Amino acid sequence: MPQMLHNTFENLNISAFLLSRLSELGFSTPTPIQAQAIPQAIENKDIIGIAQTGTGKTLAYSIPLIQKLYQTRDKALILVPTRELAYQVRDVIMPLTKEFQLNHVVLIGGESIRPQSMALRKPYNILIATPGRLLDHLEQRNLKLDWIKVLVFDEADRMLDMGFAPQINEIMRLVPKEKQTLLFSATMPSEIMHIATNHMKLPVQIEIAPSGTTSDHVTQEIFVVKSTYKETLVEKLLQKYHGQVLLFTRTKIGAKKLTAFLKQKGFKCTEIHSDKSQFQRKDSLNGFKQKKYQILVATDIAARGIDVKGIEVVINYDLPDDPESYVHRIGRTGRAGKNGHAISFATPEQGKNVKRIERLIKTSIVLATHAEVPSEKLDFHAPERSFKRRKEFGSYKNYRKPNRDSGFRFKTNGPHSSRRKKPD
Repeated sequence: MPQMLHNTFENLNISAFLLSRLSELGFSTPTPIQAQAIPQAIENKDIIGIAQTGTGKTLAYSIPLIQKLYQTRDKALILVPTRELAYQVRDVIMPLTKEFQLNHVVLIGGESIRPQSMALRKPYNILIATPGRLLDHLEQRNLKLDWIKVLVFDEADRMLDMGFAPQINEIMRLVPKEKQTLLFSATMPSEIMHIATNHMKLPVQIEIAPSGTTSDHVTQEIFVVKSTYKETLVEKLLQKYHGQVLLFTRTKIGAKKLTAFLKQKGFKCTEIHSDKSQFQRKDSLNGFKQKKYQILVATDIAARGIDVKGIEVVINYDLPDDPESYVHRIGRTGRAGKNGHAISFATPEQGKNVKRIERLIKTSIVLATHAEVPSEKLDFHAPERSFKRRKEFGSYKNYRKPNRDSGFRFKTNGPHSSRRKKPD
């Protein structure tokens, strides 16, 4: 059934107290995903919301969630894939809940577990957590999940891509069956339909654009060069841009090498990947937001959760491992109706990889050349190289389901051990 479009938040059944707060914060016109999702969520319906990155999905679930918790004083759990996205969600929710006595707790890896445990002993209504750290706290019996009245999956496709399916299944087993579930994502893999079929009650599906659609405000081009010329090409291209640049590499080692090269060439840049501590990552991201650095070199850990206004260009120094990641990466530019540009580097043997991306986004990417860098042709017959990384914390063969009598039990080298391998 077609959805009614709304030009203001006043027409979305939002309570007066929250409308006043939205007005104070400068929110006046809802985005399409907000206009369609908010009224349905306020009516306590389960929702699957599919929309491009940067279209306001966080506010689409935060507004009905806060309205419900203010009225009922219940509790909600928001699951996110990365630490950066957890902080981004917190930064959206905090101003909205400031005057309503709705407290929140953030549970993420990379930080000491003890302060988080102490925070869980105080009253709170909203829990923002990554799946692995949430299960760490469940293992230590710092909290239970039988209080959940609203469960939110933010960037659900990214969580599944990072290998969180076993943890998500365990969390779903521990939360009450009677709850409202709000699932938001940029793409629609089959695993999301599995969650909907098994854990949601007749969910309303809201799809603002077909899965894999890229923003009309983002222009795209691709250079085909040999690996040995990538550094030369990126140096030449960066001389053209004076705004903020987000530059993606496939590995953290690649991010380190490229950052060192760019610094040597005089560019103000920083890096963000899993070898950096949480403090270093926050410092790099804040420095990029405040324009202390012009260039942020990142692995896919930063493809979501980076909400920086006015990124002029995204450069895929390495093509991503899967087409969906391409959509998420270039979604960091051209946000909120502004224009952006995406540049990708491909090696000749990556012809099939390029075709897979073009098949997903349903358009051809413009082939570009540079006068000072030799260009190549894509080989569509070369064997496709798969760089698919291991699941978020390695293999799950060591994962054990909780023992109902004795609580959670995990092997010390399992995915929830403090000695687990960092993601990248």
